[in-house]
Amino acid sequence: MIKVAIIGAENVGKSTLMNALLGRKISETQPIPGTTKGVIRRAFGTVKIPKTMKNPLGGADELVLIDTAGLYDPQHELRGKVLSEEKFKELLNEIVSADIVIHMIDAQYGLHRGMEKLHHLLKFRYDKPIIVVVNKIDLVPREKAEELREIIKKRLEQEPILLSLVTYEGFNELLEKLTYYAQYARRS
Repeated sequence: MIKVAIIGAENVGKSTLMNALLGRKISETQPIPGTTKGVIRRAFGTVKIPKTMKNPLGGADELVLIDTAGLYDPQHELRGKVLSEEKFKELLNEIVSADIVIHMIDAQYGLHRGMEKLHHLLKFRYDKPIIVVVNKIDLVPREKAEELREIIKKRLEQEPILLSLVTYEGFNELLEKLTYYAQYARRS
């Protein structure tokens, strides 16, 4: 079993991504921030691989997807955590126990400084494989999405996947990266 934590600021599309990966509605989604509360919802299941892709997991491994509460308000760079210190620590412990982390960023607001710090903590202190996803690219001009890609490459030292969970642009690339890390996690 491979544990995947989906993290990001409020209302970035974490629950929508989890639902898309599992091919069914598991997590509640709303256009308002804070729909997923501090309590972490877990979904057990097999990632739905499109028929056009060979399933690199071989169908044998089950992924545990962890849909997390939003950690920061994406519209307020200086605003601190949106969770209590206790809930934040509980959530961090859950994230640290994951094998893979999907770090989601809203294309409309960019990379939040608090999420950047958490990303570096997970990457360097805990040695977590992280997939960076810029979601909602369908809501911004292509130039802005590309600009954000360059900023993220510089600040996180990682190539992000540009994703739209409306048009599914970038979704197969995300699946490929997820299965790559899952194969690595299986060997560990």
